[in-house]
Amino acid sequence: MPFSIEEIYETARMILFEKLDIRTTTLGVNIKDCIHSNFSRFQKNVHKKIVRYGKSLVKNAREIEIKYGIPIVNKRISITPISLVMETHATSKKYLDMAKIIDLAAKESEIDYIGGFGALVHKGMTEAEKILIDCMPDVIASTERVCCFLNAGTTSSGMNMDVVKIVGEMLNKTARKTHNGIGCARFVIFVNAPEDNPFMAGAFHGPGESEASLNIGISGPGAVRSVVEKNRECDMTELSEIIKRTVFKITRAGELVGRELAKKIGVSFGIVDISLAPTPSPGDSVAEIIEAFGIEKIGAPGSTLAIALLMDAVKKGGAMASGNVGGLSGTFIPVSEDAGMAEAVASKALNIEKLEAFTAVCSVGLDMIAIPGDTPPDTISAIIADELAIGIINNKTTAARIIPVPGKKAGEKVNFGGLLGKMPVMPVNKFSSSKFIKRGGRLPSPVTSLRN
Repeated sequence: MPFSIEEIYETARMILFEKLDIRTTTLGVNIKDCIHSNFSRFQKNVHKKIVRYGKSLVKNAREIEIKYGIPIVNKRISITPISLVMETHATSKKYLDMAKIIDLAAKESEIDYIGGFGALVHKGMTEAEKILIDCMPDVIASTERVCCFLNAGTTSSGMNMDVVKIVGEMLNKTARKTHNGIGCARFVIFVNAPEDNPFMAGAFHGPGESEASLNIGISGPGAVRSVVEKNRECDMTELSEIIKRTVFKITRAGELVGRELAKKIGVSFGIVDISLAPTPSPGDSVAEIIEAFGIEKIGAPGSTLAIALLMDAVKKGGAMASGNVGGLSGTFIPVSEDAGMAEAVASKALNIEKLEAFTAVCSVGLDMIAIPGDTPPDTISAIIADELAIGIINNKTTAARIIPVPGKKAGEKVNFGGLLGKMPVMPVNKFSSSKFIKRGGRLPSPVTSLRN
């Protein structure tokens, strides 16, 4: 479908005045062919492959930024889940050594973040995967760009509560090893994790992917907010249509950039992830979109309906624009990274329970939430389990990226810096579910998974 002159001008306006950008170009790279019985040789193979692909991505992305005038904010790489290639080298020291080599390769090639240092443990854990999870706090504390993940459940297999149970303590350890607990921002736990997600910290190059593929994450909260503000008197049906048309144009721009960049690198084009990804910058907030709908402050009654309307319109617009929509594709609500969300927390309009309700209708979960540093590990695990249960039962991706901030109590401010933003520490329900979480085992798959 050719671009019209009007569409080109409108996209240019979004870029210039409404903060439209390509939030990430993420190159998924298979590293299974790097495996070697000699660990030193294995490391060299991984380093060489990441640097080769990383330098090509950065160079060509910069050229396309200049050609089209559209900012590409992040250049990232995702790799084969590390647990799938380290089984015969599974010691804490070797995991840590490999993480440092991967971090060095990302730095040398000027990659912002590299994802995939994790495992698919939705039904159980191998001994190697237990070692991996145990050493994740050290991996995160010893690197700058390596991101870790776990997929702890799927709708067809249920949820691995043994994994969820140990993640609470793992996050506490990670928080204590990093300033303001910020290392926890480089770890995410999923259910129903997609293999082509371009967003960090949860990106990995899934076993079902090709040798290398380029996935694009677009972002346009400012553009969507602008059209909503211009149409304050329309009804919800009309509002949905307006948002859908806007996202259609945003997605088309993303696919144009993605396909050309993939061709220049010499890899296959994967997907466009149409998630509205906010930043702390003024005018680049999902919360502001919801408030432009007519909600006084996000978190007020009606907010869940508003998120559902936005989510549905975003998906429909993206699906109309591209046959390659994938990844997470929805509406992110990372609290610290969205100035409007952080303000709603500060004004007590928004709490963890309401955020959990939002994630029943949007992607992807409880994201970038600061909680008191003295929150018990079992309580952290229980918060995560509540969120992941929504994904299991509703057959959708949900996740949690929670940061217990050492030394901070509810209501105190924490500044994570840069695009990670700042927010007040959120209060946590004081009543315990420790005995329940300690049961462990596996949440059985729901009856709705029996579709064969």
